[in-house]
Amino acid sequence: MTKVVISRKRGKIVSVECDGHTGYGVEGEDIVCAALSSVVQTAILGLMRVAGIQVAFQSQDGYLYAELPGELSESARHDADVILETMLAGIADLYEGYSDFIELEVK
Repeated sequence: MTKVVISRKRGKIVSVECDGHTGYGVEGEDIVCAALSSVVQTAILGLMRVAGIQVAFQSQDGYLYAELPGELSESARHDADVILETMLAGIADLYEGYSDFIELEVK
C-alpha cells in the first residue's frame, strides 16, 4: 500500500509525501503505482520547470517527498495552488477507485 500525506498550512498545500508501493500488481507492471507516481511527479515537475519554484525534493525507491519553500510571491503561490490542487484531485480520484492500495491523508 502507498501512503500519501498532503500537508496544508493556512489552507494551502505545502508538501506531499508518498511512501511504499501500492501492491496492485507486480513491481514494474503495477498500473496503480505508475498512475499515482505519474500524477505526483508531474505536479512536482510543473512546480519546478513551469512555475519556476525551487521545491525541496527527495526520492528513492518507493518514497517521494516534496516541500514548497516557506516564502512565495503571490503569483508563485497562485501557480503552486493550481498545480497542487490539480495533483490532489488526481490522487483523490485514484484513491476513490483503489482505496485498498492507496491511503490518503490530508492534514
